[in-house]
Amino acid sequence: MKEEYATVPKLGFGCMRLPLTDPKDVTAIDVEQAKQMVDAFMQAGGTYFDTAFVYHNGQSEVALREALVERYPRESFTIATKCLAWALPDAETAKACLDTSLERLGTDYVDYYLLHNVGGERTKKFDDFGLWEWAQEMKAAGKIRHVGFSMHDGADTLEELLQAHPEVDFIQLQVNYLDWESPVVQARRNMEVARKYDKPVVVMEPARGGRLADLPEAVAAPLLTARPDLSQVSWAYRFCFNQPNVMTVLSGMSTLEQVKQNVAEWREHGGAFSAEEQAALDAARDVLAAMPTVPCTNCRYCVKDCPQQVAIPEIMNLLNLEIQTENTEFAKQQYSWQAVPGRASDCIQCGACESMCPQSINIIEQLEKAADHFE
Repeated sequence: MKEEYATVPKLGFGCMRLPLTDPKDVTAIDVEQAKQMVDAFMQAGGTYFDTAFVYHNGQSEVALREALVERYPRESFTIATKCLAWALPDAETAKACLDTSLERLGTDYVDYYLLHNVGGERTKKFDDFGLWEWAQEMKAAGKIRHVGFSMHDGADTLEELLQAHPEVDFIQLQVNYLDWESPVVQARRNMEVARKYDKPVVVMEPARGGRLADLPEAVAAPLLTARPDLSQVSWAYRFCFNQPNVMTVLSGMSTLEQVKQNVAEWREHGGAFSAEEQAALDAARDVLAAMPTVPCTNCRYCVKDCPQQVAIPEIMNLLNLEIQTENTEFAKQQYSWQAVPGRASDCIQCGACESMCPQSINIIEQLEKAADHFE
């Protein structure tokens, strides 16, 4: 990893869940509290701020201008923002996102620009719109300093993307110790591919949407025994801080207290795990692994002949997530966007999936459970 990426502070500020003055209005950002949060982060040595065209319906970028850009020298921080081309109707609209983001942010350039959530059918939009080439043109024009992409997909997809686009400067991946060996998320395998191509990684979801900050009692026990002075979420961040090729680890912070706790633990305890700490984390992961989960390996044989195109592996993974986190509501939230194109209730019980499953999983029964729990 190039030195310029290796020197980025390991804790990044995610601006997707900024504090609100009205909990029912995602655009009502509490800018005064956001200023205090930015100040605490900057004073601790943080520099990387991550937003996107769509966060808070566009107001995240506006709030970042008010809380950061208008109050600090431009060279003292870096900003990442993103374009979701797969959700847009045409190339012109997708390309216009950059200038809109720059205007909202009040800056002439963005340090890190991401083609956001590529992979699967979504990649075709980026290809058809010519965004890969366009992003390099914007980099040459000085509007973008570093071009990257983010994805929620497997290692084979990541390798294909990096082979097709070796020019990208960095990538953003979902990485955490809960998903490390997940056959669907493939966090470990994705990190291995990133290292193979020597691409710096921005880590998203290090605490799995907050689930690793609220662990089941049996999972938390070895961590609490080893370090009763540390928060549960600090273990999740440190796991990611110390992975090879990690540029920064994003924390979506919503309160000043969260910022203060996260930066304190990052500055004071952000180094490599001691032998005792590593043993404690291994013990916690062993508890997770021992839970009675569905033995799906994401081979995807089940989906090939499914007449309803049910997202079977993804749904099996969410059933496992429900078990491992003991939180049905969290898994249900994930289901709302991961169970595509086919939901569990779309199953017509034809049995084609079960006849193809190498693990002999009772898929029809599991889909009925998923429909009952998540729909």
